[in-house]
Amino acid sequence: MENKDFIVDENNENKRLDIFLSDIFSDKSRSYLQKIIILGNVTVNSLAKKPNFKLRAGDKIHIDIPEPVALEVQAEDIPLKIVYEDSDVVVIDKTQGMVVHPAPGAQSGTLVNALLSHCTDLSGINGVSRPGIVHRIDKDTSGILIVAKNDNAHNKLALQLKDHTMNRIYVALVEGKIRADEGTIDAPLARHPVERIKVAVAKDGRRAVTHYKVLERFENNTLVECKLETGRTHQIRVHMLHIGHPLVGDPVYGYKKQRFNLQGQMLHAKTLGFIHPTTEKYMEFTSPLPEYFEKVLKILRNELK
Repeated sequence: MENKDFIVDENNENKRLDIFLSDIFSDKSRSYLQKIIILGNVTVNSLAKKPNFKLRAGDKIHIDIPEPVALEVQAEDIPLKIVYEDSDVVVIDKTQGMVVHPAPGAQSGTLVNALLSHCTDLSGINGVSRPGIVHRIDKDTSGILIVAKNDNAHNKLALQLKDHTMNRIYVALVEGKIRADEGTIDAPLARHPVERIKVAVAKDGRRAVTHYKVLERFENNTLVECKLETGRTHQIRVHMLHIGHPLVGDPVYGYKKQRFNLQGQMLHAKTLGFIHPTTEKYMEFTSPLPEYFEKVLKILRNELK
């Protein structure tokens, strides 16, 4: 078990305990840190606290990080569209409908199950259910994501995510016509206080920034390109809802009545650019819009003729 101690400085006054730790441990997810806080592995001035405890300057924090548990997720022979691979990383073009990692209700058929069949070397930083997973995209979001094959690569890629230097561009189809050709949504996000499967804009949430640009307008919809400055859970989906333009097909944040018979939100991770952890050269990969996306766009374009 790894033990570490920290003293809170004035710059972190009033910061939540879980956020303070996630800023320090960029290689660990906030949900993981919240879990070990709840389990009592973290103390503030020798006392156990909740994840949302507000810190004061001078507080002494002690954290015990448990040893990783042996991997028990089963390898499954599931086809993957691998865009690029070397000894450090795997870049994958994920299909819509595939869950990234095992979780309650989805123990098999995930990207991780498929990866374990394809690779014997994946980083273990994120624990038993998320080997190699540096960042996620939602089950019903298609497109590019990167997987780390060793801990060194994982740490360096996670740092790029934290520093907002990883280039992530999405394409989304939203409801309604967006008037401005481009804009920035700077609205903090937090777990919804009542509906826990949802994320909501909240004053005490974590800062979230999305830059958008209109690509095409239709009679009742807009095709937009969204560039992530931060990468919060459901960020694009909630931010577009926040400005009055939820994603088409979104089962959680979208309209109750949907025109098209879709599996989920029309959101595609189009471009991913990063500094390679070993060569230190910039690499960028792009995924074309999938068939389900193009079919809807074709219908909308025909209506304008």
